[in-house]
Amino acid sequence: MSVNKVILVGNVGKDPDIRYFENDRAVANFPLATTERGFTTSSGQQIPERTEWHNIVIWGGLAKVAESYVKKGTQLYIEGKLRTRSWDDKDGNKRYTTEVYVDNLQLLGRKSDNPGSQAQAGNYGAPAQTQNQQPISSPPQAQAGSSSGNDDILGESSEQDDLPF
Repeated sequence: MSVNKVILVGNVGKDPDIRYFENDRAVANFPLATTERGFTTSSGQQIPERTEWHNIVIWGGLAKVAESYVKKGTQLYIEGKLRTRSWDDKDGNKRYTTEVYVDNLQLLGRKSDNPGSQAQAGNYGAPAQTQNQQPISSPPQAQAGSSSGNDDILGESSEQDDLPF
């Protein structure tokens, strides 16, 4: 048994490049940036934030959704699978690239952050969310131990989790 599944939450690096083929099939390509927060270790060493860029490929109806609603800076939740392809460059060297082929797409952030916010924009793709899944756009707040929620009143920070979002 094997699994090829990728889940990304990040920001679009440039407006999607949309191409249509003869049979009205569309494909969208764009880069997506995911960033891990920097931190300081217990020994005082500073670890800087790290940004990874992912090549996103969306086919069919989702590509048309991306054309309408996705632009540079849009925050997205993406589910898909990794695919690596190769080609020979002009000098005859073998080149490789790894891309994320999207199965599910959700627009995140505030409505005002997304173009066409008057339209119904949100969860696109298959499979549809089941009833027991939580919406990705509002991640659960981590509760620190037996904190009574008064940490902010006392001037202490309750940020004890290290969630990347």
